[in-house]
Amino acid sequence: MAKWRAVPSLCPPVHPRRMATKSTVATGDLELIRALDTCSVSNAIERFNVRLRNEGFIAGGVRCRFPSLGPLVGYAVTGRIRSSSPPMSGRCYYDRMDFWEYVTTIPEPRVIVLQDADHSPGYGAFVGEVHATIGMALGCIGYITNGAVRDLRAVRALGFHLFSGCVAVSHAYAHLVEFGEPVEIGGLKISHGDLLHGDRHGVHAVPLELVPEIPRVAADLQANEQELIDFCRSSEFSLEGLAERLHRESKNCL
Repeated sequence: MAKWRAVPSLCPPVHPRRMATKSTVATGDLELIRALDTCSVSNAIERFNVRLRNEGFIAGGVRCRFPSLGPLVGYAVTGRIRSSSPPMSGRCYYDRMDFWEYVTTIPEPRVIVLQDADHSPGYGAFVGEVHATIGMALGCIGYITNGAVRDLRAVRALGFHLFSGCVAVSHAYAHLVEFGEPVEIGGLKISHGDLLHGDRHGVHAVPLELVPEIPRVAADLQANEQELIDFCRSSEFSLEGLAERLHRESKNCL
Protein backbone atom coordinates (compact mmCIF):
# COMPACT_ATOMS: atom_id res chain seq x y z
CA MET A 1 0.00 0.00 0.00
CA ALA A 2 1.13 3.53 -0.69
CA LYS A 3 2.22 5.74 2.14
CA TRP A 4 0.30 8.92 2.93
CA ARG A 5 1.38 12.36 4.06
CA ALA A 6 -0.95 14.96 5.58
CA VAL A 7 1.33 17.83 4.45
CA PRO A 8 4.17 16.40 2.34
CA SER A 9 6.86 18.82 3.51
CA LEU A 10 6.03 18.78 7.20
CA CYS A 11 4.34 15.58 8.38
CA PRO A 12 5.61 11.99 8.74
CA PRO A 13 3.99 9.33 6.54
CA VAL A 14 0.84 7.67 7.81
CA HIS A 15 0.15 4.10 6.72
CA PRO A 16 -3.39 2.72 6.41
CA ARG A 17 -2.65 -0.20 8.71
CA ARG A 18 -1.77 2.25 11.49
CA MET A 19 -5.18 3.90 11.25
CA ALA A 20 -6.80 1.25 13.42
CA THR A 21 -10.16 2.41 14.75
CA LYS A 22 -12.03 1.64 17.90
CA SER A 23 -14.53 -1.20 17.94
CA THR A 24 -17.93 -0.60 16.38
CA VAL A 25 -21.46 -1.39 17.49
CA ALA A 26 -24.22 -3.39 15.86
CA THR A 27 -26.14 -1.64 13.08
CA GLY A 28 -29.41 -2.25 14.89
CA ASP A 29 -28.11 -0.49 18.01
CA LEU A 30 -27.00 2.47 15.88
CA GLU A 31 -30.50 2.76 14.45
CA LEU A 32 -31.99 2.81 17.95
CA ILE A 33 -29.68 5.68 18.90
CA ARG A 34 -30.56 7.49 15.66
CA ALA A 35 -34.24 7.33 16.64
CA LEU A 36 -33.50 9.38 19.78
CA ASP A 37 -32.72 13.07 20.03
CA THR A 38 -29.41 14.16 21.52
CA CYS A 39 -31.02 15.44 24.73
CA SER A 40 -32.52 12.02 25.47
CA VAL A 41 -29.24 10.23 24.78
CA SER A 42 -27.30 12.78 26.85
CA ASN A 43 -29.65 12.27 29.78
CA ALA A 44 -29.18 8.51 29.54
CA ILE A 45 -25.37 8.78 29.43
CA GLU A 46 -25.45 10.89 32.61
CA ARG A 47 -26.98 7.98 34.50
CA PHE A 48 -23.88 5.86 33.92
CA ASN A 49 -21.49 8.43 35.48
CA VAL A 50 -18.79 7.73 32.91
CA ARG A 51 -17.87 11.40 32.46
CA LEU A 52 -18.48 14.79 34.00
CA ARG A 53 -21.71 16.49 32.95
CA ASN A 54 -19.87 19.44 31.47
CA GLU A 55 -17.94 17.14 29.10
CA GLY A 56 -18.71 15.00 26.09
CA PHE A 57 -20.39 17.57 23.84
CA ILE A 58 -19.50 20.42 21.50
CA ALA A 59 -20.10 23.74 23.25
CA GLY A 60 -20.23 27.17 21.67
CA GLY A 61 -21.24 28.28 18.22
CA VAL A 62 -21.38 25.09 16.12
CA ARG A 63 -24.88 24.90 14.64
CA CYS A 64 -26.93 22.25 12.87
CA ARG A 65 -27.62 23.66 9.41
CA PHE A 66 -30.35 21.17 8.45
CA PRO A 67 -32.47 20.28 11.51
CA SER A 68 -35.12 18.67 9.31
CA LEU A 69 -32.74 15.86 8.35
CA GLY A 70 -33.10 14.40 11.84
CA PRO A 71 -30.30 12.90 13.95
CA LEU A 72 -26.85 12.09 12.62
CA VAL A 73 -25.02 9.03 13.99
CA GLY A 74 -21.63 7.97 12.66
CA TYR A 75 -17.93 7.37 13.24
CA ALA A 76 -15.55 10.31 13.15
CA VAL A 77 -13.03 10.90 10.37
CA THR A 78 -10.71 13.59 11.75
CA GLY A 79 -8.46 16.31 10.37
CA ARG A 80 -7.44 19.96 10.54
CA ILE A 81 -7.85 22.67 7.92
CA ARG A 82 -6.86 26.26 7.25
CA SER A 83 -8.33 28.67 4.72
CA SER A 84 -6.94 32.17 5.27
CA SER A 85 -3.61 31.53 3.51
CA PRO A 86 -2.34 29.16 0.77
CA PRO A 87 -1.04 25.69 1.73
CA MET A 88 2.71 25.51 2.23
CA SER A 89 2.88 22.44 0.00
CA GLY A 90 1.17 24.23 -2.89
CA ARG A 91 -1.25 21.37 -3.39
CA CYS A 92 -4.57 21.99 -5.11
CA TYR A 93 -7.77 22.38 -3.13
CA TYR A 94 -9.14 19.10 -4.56
CA ASP A 95 -5.89 17.14 -4.83
CA ARG A 96 -6.07 15.10 -1.62
CA MET A 97 -6.58 11.45 -2.57
CA ASP A 98 -4.54 10.56 0.50
CA PHE A 99 -7.31 12.00 2.68
CA TRP A 100 -10.08 10.18 0.85
CA GLU A 101 -8.11 6.93 1.14
CA TYR A 102 -7.87 7.55 4.88
CA VAL A 103 -11.64 8.13 5.03
CA THR A 104 -12.26 4.58 3.80
CA THR A 105 -10.33 3.11 6.77
CA ILE A 106 -13.06 4.29 9.17
CA PRO A 107 -16.21 2.14 9.47
CA GLU A 108 -19.48 3.32 7.93
CA PRO A 109 -21.47 5.42 8.53
CA ARG A 110 -18.73 8.05 8.52
CA VAL A 111 -18.78 11.66 9.70
CA ILE A 112 -16.05 14.03 8.51
CA VAL A 113 -14.82 16.16 11.43
CA LEU A 114 -12.39 18.95 10.53
CA GLN A 115 -11.08 21.45 13.04
CA ASP A 116 -10.49 24.87 11.48
CA ALA A 117 -7.09 25.78 12.94
CA ASP A 118 -7.02 29.37 11.67
CA HIS A 119 -6.76 32.18 14.20
CA SER A 120 -10.24 33.24 13.05
CA PRO A 121 -12.03 30.04 11.97
CA GLY A 122 -14.44 30.21 9.08
CA TYR A 123 -12.60 32.45 6.62
CA GLY A 124 -13.34 29.94 3.87
CA ALA A 125 -15.36 26.74 3.54
CA PHE A 126 -13.71 23.38 2.90
CA VAL A 127 -16.98 21.49 2.37
CA GLY A 128 -19.65 22.49 -0.10
CA GLU A 129 -21.58 20.57 -2.76
CA VAL A 130 -18.55 18.89 -4.35
CA HIS A 131 -16.94 17.61 -1.16
CA ALA A 132 -20.32 16.56 0.24
CA THR A 133 -20.96 14.54 -2.93
CA ILE A 134 -17.54 12.88 -2.76
CA GLY A 135 -18.10 12.16 0.93
CA MET A 136 -21.47 10.54 0.29
CA ALA A 137 -19.94 8.33 -2.42
CA LEU A 138 -17.49 7.13 0.25
CA GLY A 139 -20.10 6.36 2.91
CA CYS A 140 -20.00 9.70 4.73
CA ILE A 141 -23.29 11.08 6.03
CA GLY A 142 -22.23 14.48 7.36
CA TYR A 143 -19.61 17.07 8.20
CA ILE A 144 -18.78 18.81 11.49
CA THR A 145 -16.49 21.83 11.82
CA ASN A 146 -15.94 24.92 13.92
CA GLY A 147 -15.29 26.69 10.62
CA ALA A 148 -17.49 27.40 7.62
CA VAL A 149 -19.62 25.52 5.10
CA ARG A 150 -21.28 26.68 1.89
CA ASP A 151 -23.63 25.59 -0.95
CA LEU A 152 -26.37 25.06 1.62
CA ARG A 153 -29.26 24.54 -0.79
CA ALA A 154 -27.39 21.98 -2.88
CA VAL A 155 -26.00 20.10 0.12
CA ARG A 156 -29.42 20.03 1.80
CA ALA A 157 -30.87 18.46 -1.35
CA LEU A 158 -28.26 15.70 -1.07
CA GLY A 159 -29.43 14.86 2.45
CA PHE A 160 -25.91 15.44 3.78
CA HIS A 161 -25.71 16.76 7.37
CA LEU A 162 -23.77 19.96 8.05
CA PHE A 163 -22.76 21.28 11.49
CA SER A 164 -20.63 24.41 11.40
CA GLY A 165 -19.60 27.57 13.17
CA CYS A 166 -20.60 29.77 10.24
CA VAL A 167 -21.40 29.96 6.53
CA ALA A 168 -18.99 31.35 3.92
CA VAL A 169 -19.24 32.62 0.35
CA SER A 170 -15.90 31.16 -0.81
CA HIS A 171 -13.63 28.23 -0.07
CA ALA A 172 -10.78 30.81 -0.08
CA TYR A 173 -7.55 28.83 0.48
CA ALA A 174 -9.25 25.97 2.33
CA HIS A 175 -6.84 23.05 2.60
CA LEU A 176 -6.02 20.13 4.84
CA VAL A 177 -3.15 20.58 7.26
CA GLU A 178 -3.24 17.04 8.68
CA PHE A 179 -5.64 14.17 9.20
CA GLY A 180 -6.06 11.09 11.36
CA GLU A 181 -4.99 12.90 14.55
CA PRO A 182 -7.28 13.85 17.48
CA VAL A 183 -8.97 17.24 17.07
CA GLU A 184 -10.89 19.55 19.39
CA ILE A 185 -14.07 21.40 18.48
CA GLY A 186 -16.01 23.42 21.00
CA GLY A 187 -14.18 21.80 23.90
CA LEU A 188 -14.88 18.24 22.70
CA LYS A 189 -11.81 16.17 21.93
CA ILE A 190 -12.57 13.83 19.04
CA SER A 191 -10.45 10.92 17.81
CA HIS A 192 -11.01 9.02 14.59
CA GLY A 193 -13.50 6.24 15.15
CA ASP A 194 -15.39 8.04 17.95
CA LEU A 195 -19.15 7.63 17.69
CA LEU A 196 -20.87 11.01 17.25
CA HIS A 197 -24.56 11.84 17.57
CA GLY A 198 -25.96 15.18 16.45
CA ASP A 199 -29.22 16.99 15.78
CA ARG A 200 -30.75 20.46 16.11
CA HIS A 201 -29.52 20.64 19.73
CA GLY A 202 -25.86 20.04 18.89
CA VAL A 203 -23.30 17.23 18.77
CA HIS A 204 -21.99 14.90 21.44
CA ALA A 205 -19.86 11.75 21.66
CA VAL A 206 -21.50 8.47 22.65
CA PRO A 207 -19.35 5.93 24.54
CA LEU A 208 -19.45 2.75 22.46
CA GLU A 209 -19.82 0.47 25.45
CA LEU A 210 -23.03 2.21 26.50
CA VAL A 211 -24.84 2.06 23.15
CA PRO A 212 -26.74 -1.21 23.80
CA GLU A 213 -28.06 0.14 27.15
CA ILE A 214 -28.92 3.72 26.19
CA PRO A 215 -32.32 3.10 24.54
CA ARG A 216 -33.68 1.33 27.63
CA VAL A 217 -32.40 3.98 30.04
CA ALA A 218 -33.62 6.77 27.79
CA ALA A 219 -37.10 5.21 27.64
CA ASP A 220 -37.25 4.98 31.46
CA LEU A 221 -36.19 8.62 31.81
CA GLN A 222 -38.72 9.79 29.23
CA ALA A 223 -41.47 7.90 31.06
CA ASN A 224 -40.52 9.62 34.33
CA GLU A 225 -40.45 13.03 32.67
CA GLN A 226 -43.83 12.43 31.05
CA GLU A 227 -45.32 11.47 34.40
CA LEU A 228 -44.13 14.77 35.88
CA ILE A 229 -45.42 16.73 32.88
CA ASP A 230 -48.81 15.02 33.07
CA PHE A 231 -49.03 15.81 36.78
CA CYS A 232 -48.25 19.51 36.17
CA ARG A 233 -51.03 19.66 33.56
CA SER A 234 -53.59 17.81 35.66
CA SER A 235 -56.24 19.13 38.02
CA GLU A 236 -54.45 17.25 40.83
CA PHE A 237 -51.40 19.53 40.65
CA SER A 238 -50.20 20.90 43.99
CA LEU A 239 -46.98 22.30 45.38
CA GLU A 240 -46.81 19.42 47.83
CA GLY A 241 -47.10 16.89 45.04
CA LEU A 242 -44.55 18.76 42.96
CA ALA A 243 -42.07 18.86 45.83
CA GLU A 244 -42.45 15.12 46.34
CA ARG A 245 -41.81 14.32 42.70
CA LEU A 246 -38.88 16.73 42.34
CA HIS A 247 -37.28 15.32 45.48
CA ARG A 248 -37.57 11.83 44.02
CA GLU A 249 -36.04 12.91 40.75
CA SER A 250 -33.22 14.85 42.43
CA LYS A 251 -31.79 11.61 43.81
CA ASN A 252 -30.90 10.61 40.26
CA CYS A 253 -28.92 13.81 39.72
CA LEU A 254 -26.31 13.18 42.39
